Amino acid sequence: MPFLSLPFRLRYVPLTLALAGVVAFGALCLAFPGWGLFYALLSLACLFLAVLGVRDLIQTRHAILRNYPIAGHLRFLLERVRPEIRQYFFEGDKDGAPFSRDKRALVYQRAKRELDKRPFGTQYDVYSDEYEWLHHSIAPRPVSFDPHRVIIGHGGPCTQPYSASVLNISAMSYGALSANAVRALNRGARLGGFAHDTGEGGVSPYHREAGGDLIWEIGSGYFGCRRPDGSFDPDQFAKAASDPQIRMVELKLSQGAKPGHGGVLPAAKVTAEIAAIRGVPMGEDCVSPAAHSAFSTPVDLMQFIALMRRLSGGKPAGFKLCVGHPWEVMALCKAMLDTGITPDFIVVDGKEGGTGAAPLEFMDHMGMPLRDGLSFVHNALVGCGLRNRLRLGASGKIVSAFDMARVMALGADWCNAARGFMFAVGCIQAQTCHTGLCPTGVTAQDPYRQRAIVVPDKAERVFNFHRNTVQALAELVAAAGLDHPGQLGPQHFLRRGATDRVVSYAQQYETLERGQLLADPGSAGRYGEAWSLARPHSFARSDAGNGR
Repeated sequence: MPFLSLPFRLRYVPLTLALAGVVAFGALCLAFPGWGLFYALLSLACLFLAVLGVRDLIQTRHAILRNYPIAGHLRFLLERVRPEIRQYFFEGDKDGAPFSRDKRALVYQRAKRELDKRPFGTQYDVYSDEYEWLHHSIAPRPVSFDPHRVIIGHGGPCTQPYSASVLNISAMSYGALSANAVRALNRGARLGGFAHDTGEGGVSPYHREAGGDLIWEIGSGYFGCRRPDGSFDPDQFAKAASDPQIRMVELKLSQGAKPGHGGVLPAAKVTAEIAAIRGVPMGEDCVSPAAHSAFSTPVDLMQFIALMRRLSGGKPAGFKLCVGHPWEVMALCKAMLDTGITPDFIVVDGKEGGTGAAPLEFMDHMGMPLRDGLSFVHNALVGCGLRNRLRLGASGKIVSAFDMARVMALGADWCNAARGFMFAVGCIQAQTCHTGLCPTGVTAQDPYRQRAIVVPDKAERVFNFHRNTVQALAELVAAAGLDHPGQLGPQHFLRRGATDRVVSYAQQYETLERGQLLADPGSAGRYGEAWSLARPHSFARSDAGNGR
């Protein structure tokens, strides 16, 4: 009968052997008392496997285990360790996502002040599609040891301008990062004289301990400056923003990892400490809505930016966004022209940004990549004559000096990096950030996990990574025959569009002349089309005329 043959089928053999082992080792235990303990332990081990196998047979959740009792667990074990096996044994230097092994190694080496040079030539196929390079000069300039800083908030209603480094720590909240990671980042920022963005989770005590410069990010939850109903509280904002450690205030419209998506911190995870930092009640979900409640139109947004600047005592005020509908960017530009209010800065986040956990569809397919979004915002501001009135920051998968130079050529005045600084603190790209099981304690709230981060040591690495990366940028700029990274332009970078065609960024990315959208929008291509659809009093598109 087929039923009687089941125990001898290959997929059931482990269970058959376990049952046989219980009987055999039990008998040996009785037959040889001198070895009784040894055989008893073997019998118990077989009994455990036999019970597990029977449970596998009768459970209803996993089809694999019903058909392969005991042996099926090997599949789940291998699946669990698959990322580590791939990373440590099979991943090439140019492989790995989202950051390749050599990019991660570069950060580690610069953070530890180890040799960061490579022998024997590039491993890239320089004739493959999408390969990119920077023009060098026959007459290179001397390398400048100037730290290359950028003044944000020069003139006008900004009375406390900030001299920012060209490389700063991008937005990562306490809660997303552990207390020790935040401590190390801010201490490193103080040592290196660069800025640390708090993320939308509020200014925690760990941001304040070392006294490093802070950029206070305000999200749609208004954490740290909210009323009980979740609306913006100007009095709380003014009190918090008066802290001299806070050098700039930034309104988050969207982020690259999940643009247009809100967030919820479940009530179970809202500790007393997080509740105090964010100004939310215990026992309730902490909600970041998808949209802001403090404004609803582009004009309202500009007025809110002006309010933030005034309440902060004249500190630079701006906003961060991942670019979506192009007419919304143009609506912001029209609102600036109509109100006469311009932010002191705009940070363009690319969809390749990834420190926030997000649904797969959002992470992979929502939002505009950094270089495309940055180029669009830069040229929109140029086209309507506003570019010289504010600064542009760029964030999204920036870890090397070449990454920095590339986005600065497309219009960025400075760069923000998140995962690069996480690597400097000790991140190994285990991609368990959202689980609380970070192996190095960078994103874990468990005090026994985060104790792995020795703050003085990691702060020194944060400082070293920043200093050595900015120095590498200075060397690239000098090799290109320039004196400052602000002189980089799209004409300096080339990419291979196909094996027989090379184009510069100036050819790849459409550019506008100063005031072109005001003087002749019909000549501005896709920018002119977006301009005609934009309205300063609504984020919705208008198909009638130019919408003004």
